[in-house]
Amino acid sequence: MFKKLFDKNERMIKKYSKIVEEINRYHRSEIAHLNNLQLHEKFRELKENMENIDDSLIEIFAIVREVAKRTLGMKHFDVQLMGGIALHEGKVAEMKTGEGKTLVATLPLVLNALEGKGAHLVTVNDYLARRDALWMGPVYLFLGLRVGVINPLNRSYEVVWEDPEKVEKAIQENLQVWPEGFDGDVPPEESLNQKALEAFKVRLIETTRREAYLCDITYGTNNEFGFDYLRDNLVYDIKDKVQRGHHYAIVDEVDSILIDEARTPLIISGPSKGGTGLYRQFNAYAKRFKKDVDFVVDEKHRTVTLTEEGMDKLERLLGVENLYDPSNID
Repeated sequence: MFKKLFDKNERMIKKYSKIVEEINRYHRSEIAHLNNLQLHEKFRELKENMENIDDSLIEIFAIVREVAKRTLGMKHFDVQLMGGIALHEGKVAEMKTGEGKTLVATLPLVLNALEGKGAHLVTVNDYLARRDALWMGPVYLFLGLRVGVINPLNRSYEVVWEDPEKVEKAIQENLQVWPEGFDGDVPPEESLNQKALEAFKVRLIETTRREAYLCDITYGTNNEFGFDYLRDNLVYDIKDKVQRGHHYAIVDEVDSILIDEARTPLIISGPSKGGTGLYRQFNAYAKRFKKDVDFVVDEKHRTVTLTEEGMDKLERLLGVENLYDPSNID
């Protein structure tokens, strides 16, 4: 008895169960009967009038659930809705392989993407990033959201409709992958509407790294997100940065990425330029400088800083007017 009273997980599940009941109730009364055009319009209205994403969770989750049925023939189970709520709140949700983590992620990704600051899904390898973006792409594109994928070797992609005309026609004709009249949770594969499946196909097109990050939702690996962050901190001009900020992210296999792989640091390195001549030149200059006149030493922080006199001396030796001018960076 005491375990049930004081078990935090039990309290959380009870809280989430009530929210799931509200999602199901809203889905039945406000969403399920809408045609494709009305469903698209409903989402647009919510997006435009939304002030706080937390207040819109029930409506958005219900819409995403219905769109997944219509474009993929997949339905979020109640436990998957609970997983989506937990991920939205920044909690760790443990799910076994095959329990639908990829589908669960669509719920909080769509919700957090509505703030217009980008939502990231961090996977463990490049194959999963491409596969999951393509697999769930129809849900996002149906709602008018853009989806990007970042891969190694500076390869970046955007998910787009394979045939936009077919999609437009399918929406107009209210085509749905989910079998008409089927009231279960998992429809037989042969019962899915093949014409709708064909219409809602997506593909990848190459795009710039920056454009991939400007998409509403971006899939990629932890290494690529990390190295892009490091590279962005090395650029001289802000226009050369590819990431636009860090607003919301879901980390797949979080124990592996934040514990196991985190023990290996991300390091950007490359061959030195210009050989050793430059080092010899500055070594000769350094011998002409006097401590406490041309430079000061901070023993505690182990740093050496040039004084004004030292700065003037170095500029004369190098033959430049301003050592910190951007043109003198090299």
